[in-house]
Amino acid sequence: MFFQTNNLHVAYGKIQALHGVSLRIEEGEIVTLIGANGAGKSTFLKTISGLLKPRPGEIIFRGERIDGRLPHLITQKGVVQIPEGRRIFPLLTVNENLMMGGFFRNDKNNLLKEKETIFEGFPILKDRQNQLGGTLSGGEQQMLAMGRALMSRPSLLMLDEPSMGLAPVYVHRVFEMIKEINKKGVTILLVEQNAQAALNVAQRGYVLETGSIVMEGDSQGLLLNDRVKQCYLGIEEKLLT
Repeated sequence: MFFQTNNLHVAYGKIQALHGVSLRIEEGEIVTLIGANGAGKSTFLKTISGLLKPRPGEIIFRGERIDGRLPHLITQKGVVQIPEGRRIFPLLTVNENLMMGGFFRNDKNNLLKEKETIFEGFPILKDRQNQLGGTLSGGEQQMLAMGRALMSRPSLLMLDEPSMGLAPVYVHRVFEMIKEINKKGVTILLVEQNAQAALNVAQRGYVLETGSIVMEGDSQGLLLNDRVKQCYLGIEEKLLT
């Protein structure tokens, strides 16, 4: 198994946020985790990244337990998160933001080559390479966040609400980029409120409600599921009209 969580419980003090979450991802897949705001999606990603500790539960990556590891050690193993809100460095240039993504890499001589590869995939970043990150539009900042993450050469890339706050033209481009990144061999865990777009790009999906997995299956099956339609796809249709 490439990646899995087993019986993951996480609490903020006395408030239980995750209740025994078990999830698996095969190498090369795009798997999405959908759910309403407050369902525990970001908590789940933060736990995988080492920012929160499961009590109890285990996280296994390539046959090795990584729960309890420090965040930078998890990143070095190839598990990389793009956080909600992008969290780029607004006072650093696009170039500097990208180079920060390769901070933990040992092959520093290859960083410039990697950056050029990213510029091929994100041409707008090449045009903006000397601009401060904070001057970019929301869509451009999302591209920068994705480029910065790719500079670390992730094996598992986790995206937290990548379409949030973006204009429709950028939403479409972001999901196209997710597919392109996956085709290059990067396994992806996609956390999204935009269930329609997420399920259309993923092979499999999980539905998280109040900290528990209530449904899982192949994406097309979830898209046709009446409960998913009513609780998630219907909500989005109203928001888009």
